[in-house]
Formats: sequence, C-alpha cells, structure tokens
Amino acid sequence: MVTVYDVPPNRLIDELKEELEDNENIEYPQWAKFVKTGVHKEEAPVQDDWWFKRVSAILRSVYTDGPIGISKLRGKYGGRQNTGAKPKHATKGSGSIIRESLQQLEKAGLIEKTDEGRVITPDGQSLLDNLSHEIMKDMAKDNPELSKYL
Repeated sequence: MVTVYDVPPNRLIDELKEELEDNENIEYPQWAKFVKTGVHKEEAPVQDDWWFKRVSAILRSVYTDGPIGISKLRGKYGGRQNTGAKPKHATKGSGSIIRESLQQLEKAGLIEKTDEGRVITPDGQSLLDNLSHEIMKDMAKDNPELSKYL
C-alpha cells in the first residue's frame, strides 16, 4: 500500500492543494493577503494560492509527525531572521496562520484535537493515502520499476 512517505512531498502538497480548494470548509481568510508568514520574512507571500499550499503542508505534517501541536508546527515553518550586523538566529513561524489552518482542517473533519495534540482522522488519512496512490500510479508510467509498489 502506498502512503505519504512513498511519494515526493512537493508533488503531494500540490495535488492536495487542488483537493482542498474544492472543500467548502477551507477558505482563504480576509486577513491572509496582508500578513507575513513569520517575523523572519520581509513581505507577505506573492502566490495567490499560498494559503491552500500551507494548509496542505500542515495536513501532511500532522499525518507524518502527529500528534503535533501549534508550537512544534511554528518551529517547523519558521526560519532564520536577519538581525543586521548581529548573527542570524532561528525564529518561529506565524502562530495565527497555523492555528487558523488547523481549525479549518478540524472543521473539514480531516484532523482532530487530542490531549497530546492534533492527529489525523481516518478521513484525512484516506484522502492522503488515495492521493499518494494516484501520484505513484502516475510516476509508474514514467518509471516501470515503481509499479511494484502499487
């Protein structure tokens, strides 16, 4: 059985983004076009679909790293802050973006909250595994050796 671990993350996130754009519970917040994704960034994202990509990446992170909380996700989506002449240091990503994404994914029924953190639901796992299977089938067309995983 093909899982999320067997396919390239970027390709899975792009495919998942298209699925989540059709989900009525995942929507672009009004404030999202004005915010930076963390204090380490100088400007807001320029891609029109950055919100859905981030939500997709967070859903994949909950699948692979769950149970996981907002603080660990902030660290994962953080970066290096330019502090001028002083040495750069690590900073966390925006908690508001992650919190809103997790709330929308909970509303869609793809993740749920537990005492240890957020975990993937059977519906969310099924969605990701089915997308992974489709990606692997597509990759097997170009590379017949991959068909043994199907």
